Amino acid sequence: MYDILAVGELLADLIGQEITTNLSDTTTFERFQGGSPANMAANMARLGNKAAIVSSVGSDNVGTYLIEQVAKAGVDTDHIARSMHEPTSIVLVSRTKGTPDFIAYRQADRQIMPYHVPDTLLSQARIFHTTCFALSQEPAQSTIVDASQRASRVGCQVSIDCNYAPSIWPDRDQAWQVLKAYCSVGALVKLSEDDAARLYGEPQATHQIIADFHALGATLVCLTLGADGSIVSSNGGIDRVQLPGRKIEVIDVTGAGDAYWAGFLTAWLQKRTPAQCADAGADIATLKLTTKGPLPNGIRI
Repeated sequence: MYDILAVGELLADLIGQEITTNLSDTTTFERFQGGSPANMAANMARLGNKAAIVSSVGSDNVGTYLIEQVAKAGVDTDHIARSMHEPTSIVLVSRTKGTPDFIAYRQADRQIMPYHVPDTLLSQARIFHTTCFALSQEPAQSTIVDASQRASRVGCQVSIDCNYAPSIWPDRDQAWQVLKAYCSVGALVKLSEDDAARLYGEPQATHQIIADFHALGATLVCLTLGADGSIVSSNGGIDRVQLPGRKIEVIDVTGAGDAYWAGFLTAWLQKRTPAQCADAGADIATLKLTTKGPLPNGIRI
């Protein structure tokens, strides 16, 4: 049994090495294994969970590098497809203390097909996880939504990081419809205030964001507030807890959201309370924010 089956993009992040506000000021880049679902799977494995990923990369050396990197973190890579027609996707990312500027070059990551996610695989997983990035383009979009419904039917908990960006998914109305279909099976939802502002097209009150996602069908909504901590609404909105932020010296924000949710879900799998899950998430996010590059192996919550 897998503790988590992450489904979605595995790609190369080319991350700027200078602290800047946007990519126009970035001159030097370093290559890292990227993709939010891949990062989630790797982080979960580093935290001692059994993790697997369903993804698609090109039949090229960048794809080979990415598979090797994910495998080093302890993730089962047997379900990564190699596209014969599309090259591996890459993303340019700025290094910043705020929300990074990025440009995505989408190719093989969207080529996830229904036969890549059979029921026999879903029945082996405790959590089925994806992202807005993965849901933003076909054929992966239809594949993942359908798989989430099938996962729920075999007793697998559905999870999503709503890392919405209009540059990736310009049609907000369609995004809301897809999220409704995905969340309708009682999803665990994580999003930031910045994610929500992009999804709505403008900033929204926290209570409205949480209420709207519960209305979509989410059983738990975790809204991260940056330096102000997080709010976790569970039991369909009946129970709510807010945790304060922490004062730290930020080195690298890239992947902090994935680190937070990995900590959160690890605690959730241990049947801890929502407040304890959020605290565990903050611990791992703090470690990531003060670390350049990926999380170290051997972390325990």
